[in-house]
This record gives sequence, C-alpha cells and structure tokens, in this order.
Amino acid sequence: MPLNRLSAVLRQSVETLEQEGRRKGHETIVVGVLPPQGDRGPRYLLQGYGDKPFIRMNSNSYLGLSSHPALKKAEEEAIERFGVGPGAVRFISGTYAPHVELEGHLAAFHGREAAMIFSSAYATVLSVVVPLTTDQTVLISDELNHNCIINAVRLARPLEKLIYKHLDLNNLEQALQKAAALGARRVLVITDGVFSMRGSHAPLAEIARLVEQYDERFAENAILIVDDSHGVGAFGATGRGTEEYTAAQADVLIGTLGKAFGVNGGYVVGAADLIAYLRETSPMYIYSNPITPGEAAAAVAALKLIQAPEGQQRLQHLAAMAERFRQGLLSLGYASFPGAHPVVPLLLRDAARTNRLVGFLREQGVLATAIVYPVVPKGEASIRFQISAEHTQRDVDEVLGILQAARQSGLS
Repeated sequence: MPLNRLSAVLRQSVETLEQEGRRKGHETIVVGVLPPQGDRGPRYLLQGYGDKPFIRMNSNSYLGLSSHPALKKAEEEAIERFGVGPGAVRFISGTYAPHVELEGHLAAFHGREAAMIFSSAYATVLSVVVPLTTDQTVLISDELNHNCIINAVRLARPLEKLIYKHLDLNNLEQALQKAAALGARRVLVITDGVFSMRGSHAPLAEIARLVEQYDERFAENAILIVDDSHGVGAFGATGRGTEEYTAAQADVLIGTLGKAFGVNGGYVVGAADLIAYLRETSPMYIYSNPITPGEAAAAVAALKLIQAPEGQQRLQHLAAMAERFRQGLLSLGYASFPGAHPVVPLLLRDAARTNRLVGFLREQGVLATAIVYPVVPKGEASIRFQISAEHTQRDVDEVLGILQAARQSGLS
C-alpha cells in the first residue's frame, strides 16, 4: 500500500526543519582513522572527502580509549572464547562471565554494593525510572535533563510529575514540599550529573542534603537518581564523575560505558536490594540482549586502565586541554558556559550563525556539531566542542586558530 498521503506530511515536516535550521541532515561517515603522529593527535577520514584529514572535536570518547591496545586485546580474547554476540537475553542464556566480572568492577569503582549493565545508558535510565515509579510516587526532574530522562518521566505513571528550574535549589525544595503535601509514599529526584549541552554540573552535595532533609516525609523514601553519563570516566580527580567532583553520593547512579570508557553499553549501581529488584522488573534488561561478552571484557580493561598511572595521566591531560581550549575561546571573545568539564560550548545563540560556523570549520578540517532548538532552549544555539585526551596542545591551538580566522572574517 503506498504511503502517498502520509509521505507528503512527513516530507513537509522535514522541509520545515530544514527551513528553521534544525535539520540534522546527512550523517558523517568515518571511513578511516589516521593514528597520532608526532605532536598531532589522530585524524579522521570521511566518505566523500578523499584523503582530507579531520580533527574530531565532537566525540564523547573523552579518554580516547576506543583504539587502546589493552581494550582491543581484551575484546579479541573474549571473542575467541565466547563469540561475537550473547545469543539471548540474560535470564535465558545470555549471561557470560565477562558480564558478571564487569558488574563487580563497576560496583567497586563507584563504592556500591551491586551493579547491572544494559545495552545503553538511555535504556538504563528508562529501565530504572519506570520500574521505580508507582501510582504513589512523585517524580521531580531538572528542566534541562537529558532526553532519556525526559522520556522516562513521560513513560512513567506516577502520582505527579514536577519539573524544577535548572539548578534552582529553592524551586527543587518547593517541589519536594508539594510532593509531601500530595501524600506521596515515594519521591524520585532525578538529575543529570553533567549537563551534556552545557558542560556544567549539578551541585550534588546540596541536592543530596535537600533530598535527605525531606526523606522522613515519605514512607518509601526520597531517592536521588543521577545520570552521570558524561561525568564518569572524564570528571573528578580519579574519573569517578560528578559524585567525586562534588564530594557527594546519589542513591542511584547511572553511567555509560560508551563515552569516556570507549566501549558500549550503560549501567546502574546502588544497593543490592535495588539491583535485585531491577533485574526482575527492568524491561530493557529482561527483554533485550546485553552488550556482547567482548564489549564487557573491553570495559573491564578500561576500568582497570583508568585506575592505573596511565589512566590518571590521561585524566590530567584531558583537564589541561579542556582548560586550554575554554580559556582560548574566551580570549577570542566567544561566549561559553562556565565549567571544568571537557564539554566546552561555543555559544552563538542563533541557529543560522551556528550552522554557518560549523560549515566553515568542516571546510578547514574540523568536525564540530551545531546544537540548536529543541535540543537546547531557544536562544542557546551553540557548537558543542568536546575535548579528548587524544587531543594534543597543537590540535587545540590549531582549532583555536581557525576560530580566530572565523572571528576576523565576520563569520562568527
């Protein structure tokens, strides 16, 4: 059956996105990676650009581990032992020794009793928030939380859903007061650790104190859930994320293996009773395959590496390069959000200007991504630069030089 009438509606929707400067467009296809050479980090080859090399400034691979020999060796050895796929969901026959080993390492890394892994951090958030929500639960969420939290809140069926103004602790307290007044038995306060479009972090110590202050008002506790996917492995003195940076601890911590750790998958850590309950109730754990045994083995290698001297050196280099780039932007007269995270936005506030500058950067061999509404609020269009430990000082200065040329030519 032809979809001629529906197709016309869908085509118009895409055309509207194009006109408003919000269409993501064609995906960039990486066809090769040139290894680091001298004082230059790796370069990327793209389909349609021949042998032109690109600096990648839009990757979540904060520690640059995806091509690390230790991770590749661990994955290859696990593939030889177990094959390339799990073959089933975990409760049937898809649990392998590397899955269990990884969960033990994650629990220990974050100082928790237990951990469980999922196919992605997005799946983790959905599969934690929804099972923990009852019709006597109030959900309280920061207004700038990631899309995965927004959709988890939409899918849940709580007593009430409350949104507090971004990082506004007074507004959060008002939401807690309202939840108590509603007679809720349970309240879930949910926040990003690092807000991925700004590079800023939540004040977890203050939020945790506030949640604890109201805990006695709820028969089944006030519970702090933090998705720190952009923090773990890339933030804090030893890479333990926003919790370490703020000297605080969430009741439930969600992270990813697909960013700083360089592999794939998501996870949650917490109390043993919590994890046991989630194994029985999380739909994307029960009904969806886990990451492969090879990926789990590579993630174990990443966790070991980050706790070794090499990992600490990478963290220190990452922090230094992020600060160098952030200060460089400011010295050129560009606006950004304050922070210490390797996400460093260049704030232009206009979608058309943002897209033009991204196009200019690509012409000059720099991969960067325009972030516009509705991914960010209107008036906050920006380029999200992401620093990696694989970037060298020369790389950072090269990109800053290109941005200076754009500034001088009136492009930005």
